Amino acid sequence: MRLYRLLRVAQRYSHRRCFCSATQSQPPDLKKYLTARIAANGPMSVAEYMKEVLTNPISGYYMHKNVIGRDGDFITSPEVSQMFGELLGIWCINEWVKAGMPPTFQLVELGPGRGTLADDMLRTFAQFPTFGDKVSLHMVEISPKLSQQQEEKLTGNPGTEVEADVGSAEPPYKTVKSRHGPEVKWYKDLREVPEGFSCYIAHEFFDALPIFKFHKTQEGWREVLVDLNTSKSNEDEVATSQSDSDFRYVIAGGPTFPARAFLKHIQPEDPRNHLEVSPVGGVVISELAKRIAEEGGFSLIIDYGHNGDKTDTFRAFKNHKQHDALKDPGTADLTADVDFSYLRSMAESKVKVFGPVTQKDFLHNMGILARLQMLMNNCKDEKRSKILLSEYEMLTHPDKMGSRFQFLALLSGDDDDKDYVPSGFINPSEHEVNNSE
Repeated sequence: MRLYRLLRVAQRYSHRRCFCSATQSQPPDLKKYLTARIAANGPMSVAEYMKEVLTNPISGYYMHKNVIGRDGDFITSPEVSQMFGELLGIWCINEWVKAGMPPTFQLVELGPGRGTLADDMLRTFAQFPTFGDKVSLHMVEISPKLSQQQEEKLTGNPGTEVEADVGSAEPPYKTVKSRHGPEVKWYKDLREVPEGFSCYIAHEFFDALPIFKFHKTQEGWREVLVDLNTSKSNEDEVATSQSDSDFRYVIAGGPTFPARAFLKHIQPEDPRNHLEVSPVGGVVISELAKRIAEEGGFSLIIDYGHNGDKTDTFRAFKNHKQHDALKDPGTADLTADVDFSYLRSMAESKVKVFGPVTQKDFLHNMGILARLQMLMNNCKDEKRSKILLSEYEMLTHPDKMGSRFQFLALLSGDDDDKDYVPSGFINPSEHEVNNSE
């Protein structure tokens, strides 16, 4: 419960509602809104800024735009190749069998993008009727636009639904039948999803959660805030990261609540001068661990990140290129690398935690080469074969997605086999030896 009390306090810093009176038919300029708010209330936390830019219900980046794919600002592994979702589907089936084949199985995806990953997994499940008949799909999504795209993908009926009323509808705010059989339900919060044996998938979810930024000074850790570039701030000094936009980073003149509350896990000897912490991410991983421990199941978390050793990773992407995070808010994706050591520390007292391992190692351990060969054997032209090879390289090459993305697994801790390691999490050195033979 203490975590939820901290989260509620943090939400006062990062989840404030819009006071703009504009209607959805005339979306307000997000930069003007943020400028007016900072002018009235003073500098805001980076978490507040990130929350407003990404999920402001009227003008937020994710809320009413096509943002994913080659025509958007970034592309994800499921959009690169069907092999990614198929292998995650096989992983789920294998862990379900290891768990004793429970009679019901909930697939829960957090931040499901355009629905491509869930669709590929359901298609894979359908190849195993004894398993597929037990599946229901639960999507945790706050964006009306993305939930519409997910429905179109999962039903195979494009353009049949207007944007859902996410805000006021009772959970689930939408229910449909997928083209692969299982029923699909949408929720705006993980805590609304029914309890039960579940597989929780979080692919590029944690990197979009609000972060607080901190800078080490002679007086100790101080929070980094977002201020107007034209204002004469009362804060001690301007942070080293500068911007030529209308906003700038400043360092708080004294201890703030986030600096006192969210840095207790940081050791005094930590050599870093800059930190990023996502308390919301800590609450989400704790909720996942609690559900798995009490109801059974497992989780896969896939994201780019580090093991508590990186510093300033907060950035923006627009048209597949890095963009100034403080420039033209609402037009670019905001993200920060996930601290996997922090996620582990919040979960390992309740469940077994494995990883992180690289995407390259996980996919190879799951048999991506065999799946690639199977698809290529079914190709009738050389062009398609080259496309498949290109997709494989994008997913697994160390200079592309192969080393950039990492997999973390949570499993129920009541397994009698203490030496059990889930599929895909074989020691990377063992995988390299096997590959060389």
